[in-house]
Amino acid sequence: MDVTVSDPSAQGFDPDRLSRIDRHFQRYVDDGRLIGWQVLVSRHGEVVHHSMSGQRHREDDLPWVDDTIVRLYSMTKPITSVAAMMLYEEGAFELKDPVSKFIPSFAGARVYRSGSVLKPVTEPLMEPVRMWHLLTHTSGLTYGFHHQHVTDALQRAAGFEWGGPDDMDLEAACDVWAGVPLAFQPGQEWLYGVSTDVLGRVVEVISGQSLDVFFEQRIFTPLGMTDTGFHVPPAQLGRAARLYSPSPTSGEAVVSPLESIGTAFLSGGGGLWGTAADYLRFAQMLLNRGELAGIRLLGTRTVDYMTQNHLPGGTDLETFGRPLFAESSYDGVGFGLGFSVQLDPAANKVLSSPGEFAWGGAASTAFWCDPHEDIAVVFLTQLLPSSTHPIRPQLKQLVYQALVD
Repeated sequence: MDVTVSDPSAQGFDPDRLSRIDRHFQRYVDDGRLIGWQVLVSRHGEVVHHSMSGQRHREDDLPWVDDTIVRLYSMTKPITSVAAMMLYEEGAFELKDPVSKFIPSFAGARVYRSGSVLKPVTEPLMEPVRMWHLLTHTSGLTYGFHHQHVTDALQRAAGFEWGGPDDMDLEAACDVWAGVPLAFQPGQEWLYGVSTDVLGRVVEVISGQSLDVFFEQRIFTPLGMTDTGFHVPPAQLGRAARLYSPSPTSGEAVVSPLESIGTAFLSGGGGLWGTAADYLRFAQMLLNRGELAGIRLLGTRTVDYMTQNHLPGGTDLETFGRPLFAESSYDGVGFGLGFSVQLDPAANKVLSSPGEFAWGGAASTAFWCDPHEDIAVVFLTQLLPSSTHPIRPQLKQLVYQALVD
């Protein structure tokens, strides 16, 4: 991986202040909270800070290097959302289209009303699950790993928690999810779930290609994302980072019991592996409003539309959403078509800019783009779950405090 770092001072950053990022996260490695990490910061299309520390594989004493490959988990979702909107730009669907137009089993979806896991009481849909519901996580589809609601338990009963059945492809998985009661009527709340996985299946149906082939031909190859995919090639396995989780007794990072759990199907919600350099190219494309190095994936107005708040009434996730984790705060943060959107940094209590759009992954990875400051940031590590430490708000305050122009 060739990442050229430019003079931060020429881009409005104080180099000494940027070094605070490294000192701060070095302490995470020193006390065992993280095994390794990497961060890339760019402004005006120039990388101004690139650092890493620790190990990608503690047990084999392998250092974290610039081309370490990680599980991106939910940082897959923005890529799937871009893929869908590329087809939208071709007129392949409308945002109000019912998902059942492409996945017929969703025509029979029902909504949880009351009862237990053994005897759930359901009601019919008041309106169909639509494409915009998938893109905004307002479909009522959930994740089995939430452990907060009866519908989460129903997902687990169907075989889906962190992974899924070994013999199930994406088409079959979507049919199973269509048969699990939705947590609420579509459009009534925000809930993190398998919506983007279903969106990935719609991409397959419309394009006539498997999701991996579509991604490779339409996104990864054009953008030069040579190390991103649903699987790590055998020749590159030595570059892959191990997955860690906090010890329940000491809090130090230990090998995660979920390391070997995955999905047989192509998960548009969480299945990709990749590198920091690759993801920065994707983020820079978005920050450039759909274009990178002369290659355009989306029109400028489409990116603008995707990165505005689509929650009803302009509300935020704290008001409209069911929390990802009890300790998380989403005051002042809305949601667009595949990204969180910063509405009010003062309400969110984190130094940032209005209009910033972002997302992260379950293994504590994160990225954001700030159109106001023309900044893109990618942070990689491998610690599950992402709620373990306040890495993301801390990283933001450390990046923004380094701006001095």
